[in-house]
Amino acid sequence: MRLTGPRHAPFLSFLERPRLSRTWTLLALAVMLAAIYATDRLTGAAPVQHLYYLPIVLAAIRFGRRGGLATAAVAIVLYHVANPHTFTLHDEEPDAFQMIVFVAVGLVAARLASDSRRLHQLAMTDDLTGLHNLRSFEIRLRTMIVAAASTAMPVSLLVLDVDRLKSLNDVHGHLAGAEAVRTVGELLSTHLPPDSTACRYGGDEFVIALPRLGQVEAVRVAEHVCRSVNDLSPVLAGVAFPTGALSISVGVACRAFNGASVLQDSDVDAVGEALFRAADMALYAAKRGGRNRISTA
Repeated sequence: MRLTGPRHAPFLSFLERPRLSRTWTLLALAVMLAAIYATDRLTGAAPVQHLYYLPIVLAAIRFGRRGGLATAAVAIVLYHVANPHTFTLHDEEPDAFQMIVFVAVGLVAARLASDSRRLHQLAMTDDLTGLHNLRSFEIRLRTMIVAAASTAMPVSLLVLDVDRLKSLNDVHGHLAGAEAVRTVGELLSTHLPPDSTACRYGGDEFVIALPRLGQVEAVRVAEHVCRSVNDLSPVLAGVAFPTGALSISVGVACRAFNGASVLQDSDVDAVGEALFRAADMALYAAKRGGRNRISTA
């Protein structure tokens, strides 16, 4: 799927990996621990005891540090119950080492999982506004289009930008312009429907995907956002601006599906590109019409 407007780079294709629910993960942990305990009790073999690392790592990845430590504690208890000879004094040193390793595995796995999630979040987030970036937006838009086609529901796009940003940069400096863009981005994050996805894909340019909303509802969302921006009295680069100093222009496009269907990947891409092109052209029409307005495809 590509952004095909005159100023836009291609989307990058990424797939989100679904995670097990908490309930299924807990069930999987219980089954793993029970199976390892039963095998350990029957054999007492050291290679079997090393299998306790698997549920510890899984719990740390899914539930973080507390989950890893809790599962390590359970593994320690099961390890001792399955191997009562570990309570004898002559085996005290290797037994203590085994407990330390269980805990260390839980802590290290939790830390690595936390760092991985943080890096993934940074890779999917626009650093100026905190909204989704192109990678993240493409994933979500594809999911919305597939869901809309399979349920015969509409999906809409809003494409918008900040009016007269160049003039703001020229008069008050680029810091004021950057803060204006950030202000609009923060407003979008709080004034859109909860299941929508907003992305900053250019300097002052945003695209918003609205699942299950037709053109009439999408226009209402655009009107609400426009009013909210107009109602701001922002302070940009230390300069207080009056109410109405900021405004946006918005292009709206909608795709409705008449019957439930399953789209091929190429069809999903085509729908996304056509939606964006239509909304982008509507945005240009709004700019030509005088700015601070909404235009529909």
